[in-house]
Amino acid sequence: MRDPTSFLGEEYRQLVKDDLDWRLRVLQGPSAPWCEIDGKRVLMFCSNNYLGLSNHPKMKEAAHRAIDTHGVGSGSVRPIAGTMDLHMELERRLARFKHAEASLVYQTGFATNAGLIPQLAGEGDLIISDELNHGSIIDGVRLSRAERAVYRHADADDLERVLANAEEHVPAYRRILVITDGVFSMDGDIAPLDRISAAAAKHGAMVYVDDAHGEGVLGPGGRGIVAHFGLARDRVHVEMGTFSKAWGVVGGHISGSTDLVKFAYNKSRTWLLSGSHPPPVAAACLAAIDVLESEPEHVERLWTHTRRFKKEMRDLGFDIGKSETPITPVIVGESGRAQKLSLRLFELGVFALPIVYPMVAKDKARIRTIMNAALTPEDVTTAIAAFEKAGRELSLI
Repeated sequence: MRDPTSFLGEEYRQLVKDDLDWRLRVLQGPSAPWCEIDGKRVLMFCSNNYLGLSNHPKMKEAAHRAIDTHGVGSGSVRPIAGTMDLHMELERRLARFKHAEASLVYQTGFATNAGLIPQLAGEGDLIISDELNHGSIIDGVRLSRAERAVYRHADADDLERVLANAEEHVPAYRRILVITDGVFSMDGDIAPLDRISAAAAKHGAMVYVDDAHGEGVLGPGGRGIVAHFGLARDRVHVEMGTFSKAWGVVGGHISGSTDLVKFAYNKSRTWLLSGSHPPPVAAACLAAIDVLESEPEHVERLWTHTRRFKKEMRDLGFDIGKSETPITPVIVGESGRAQKLSLRLFELGVFALPIVYPMVAKDKARIRTIMNAALTPEDVTTAIAAFEKAGRELSLI
């Protein structure tokens, strides 16, 4: 009799054969500019820790203090007995930082999208999504019973076409929800949220933006894509984000109207049925807001490094796509070439992982680099030199 689990090993071995498998590296210590991975000291060049805050002394101190005052766990889910004063203060501070009426903190960014999107649109509704939206958005959309439409990547004119067609639908849709990433995580480009929100407003549609990679990066003080475009709150109805990237901790969140937040915490099962953040996590997130408000140099240094790295990589002849942010893809084509480039970089002391299908198209495999404000100019020089050496050895430049 055939083993019913045989497909597990078969599919994994095929992934290995096609150079499409994830080969895990182990971080032995903190996520820092120079760190130890698999026993080797290397330069970290692919972390989401944009501002280097995961090791900020104020945040570590806040986490330690919260353990002393509140313990290591909340003991419950938020709606029962797991809402602490730290959680409430974090949501108040986040809303003030975002210039929104209210905010709500989820356990992760993925849980935010998977839990809220299916509640915002259902049977009789339409969700319109950018074709390159993040997998957590795609899963959230699939969990809904709404009809679905896709518009060409970052193309507000094509969105306008889809919205116009939706108005002709019989029977009329109850609600239309337009969803986009703010910064696209694989290419580093920015959604034209000003034009997207204008098109949605023209057709009476809601707008949901996933700004996971824009917070701490875009806008005045790192407030994100809504602030970056100077948009009124009634133009973007759900601004979603995550504490696990530029904030340096973990967790998802939404900001918007008071009605949105009350709706969400009564309807989102991922929020209702998951344990709340441990006290040190909530306290560290609070401290991250303090750091962003009082230490603007982190965002400034991030962009100084980003501009330099992009220019020098282009000058060397690397294909870095159309990135506009600290996410800079080094596009090499075949997945095997990306794997080889990553391995050679690691040998040269730079840790930057390959991104392959299905996360990107089969002919668009790449090394995705992410700039970090905690790097020094000398560190950036080291990384560029390693890319140049490896690129020439592998005939990429």
